[in-house]
Amino acid sequence: MADYAAPAPTRARRHPRADTARAVSFVRRLDWTMLVAVGGLVAFGLWAIDGITRQDVAGDPDYYVVRQGIFAVIGGLGLIGVLLIEPSLYRRYRKAIYGAMVLLLLVVMVAGSEIRGSTRWIDLGFFQFQPSEFGKLLLALFLAGMLAERGKGVAESRTTLVAIGAASVPMLFVFFQPDIGTALVYGAILLASLFFAGTRWRDLAVIAAVAVIVGTFVLWAGPAMGVQVLEDYQRDRLTAFTDPSKNPQGAAYNINQSITAVGSGGLDGRGVTGATQTRLDYLPEHQTDFVFAALSEQRGFVGASILLCLYLLLMWRAIRVIAMARDAFAATVAGAIVFGLLFQTFVNIGMTIGIAPITGIPLPFVSVGGSAMVTNLMAVGVLQAIALRRR
Repeated sequence: MADYAAPAPTRARRHPRADTARAVSFVRRLDWTMLVAVGGLVAFGLWAIDGITRQDVAGDPDYYVVRQGIFAVIGGLGLIGVLLIEPSLYRRYRKAIYGAMVLLLLVVMVAGSEIRGSTRWIDLGFFQFQPSEFGKLLLALFLAGMLAERGKGVAESRTTLVAIGAASVPMLFVFFQPDIGTALVYGAILLASLFFAGTRWRDLAVIAAVAVIVGTFVLWAGPAMGVQVLEDYQRDRLTAFTDPSKNPQGAAYNINQSITAVGSGGLDGRGVTGATQTRLDYLPEHQTDFVFAALSEQRGFVGASILLCLYLLLMWRAIRVIAMARDAFAATVAGAIVFGLLFQTFVNIGMTIGIAPITGIPLPFVSVGGSAMVTNLMAVGVLQAIALRRR
């Protein structure tokens, strides 16, 4: 009996040490540079929103920044929760993920709240939930799982067509909300998923060519033939950037005001009270679509450069996750998430300076929006989970 009982205290003493060692290893394997970049983006965004929206709500100058801060905390908790999930579970339950995404978008169509002509939100009373934002992450997880299951068959054209067909369903639901910008993000996620999964270049080139043909028909050829796919105001918003002087008080008003705001910021900005484009509401949607223009007016070239450097740091670390992923599924998920964030950042900033069409795509981690903030932070959590379990 004595011989049997003697080792027990030794084993009991070793368990806490082993748990501590595992916890330390877990923390050390986190990509802290990425987390610092994301934390910097969120903090910088809150600081920017505090100045940009100070005049927006009479009697409550902190309304937007407080709400955005609450969503940042919720998103941070979501990041931690997702971080603890084994990424392979998403692959196993990809069909359930796809079903949940489609179901949420259907609920929006049936019982969604209409705001300014668009039905994108589910009103929960204390929070307006936008399923299409969460759909960005869900679509990336589903497509990566579906393509990974195909194995070597991912290079077949049939697999590409199946992926396009599956992604087209949520894309069309979002397009008819209408939310053209988010539908374009879904398309970018689809293209990135196919690329990182190993789809042949020939198939990718065909997809790109078809996209160009469809875009040309919708925006120019179709209307010239009397076929209207978009409403006139939607088409004019998308094409106004090609000639901002054509209709400066109409479709091109937003982009002209945005370019003016960016240019007037100078080197170090005009400050909160001196930024008249933002403060006097000449710049529309300055807390969401044109938040970069408002930031540039208030904080100037210096402030805009700091923000861009933070995005550059985040993208660099995120691309590193793709390179170190342990399998094709993880690499495809990471690639789709990174490209989706990069696409949104480029289009949002591009449309404020006149090099991209106005699509209503928010600026990640900065634009006011609870669903977008929570989704983007959870997406970073997925990237961290993949980095933790790298090869």
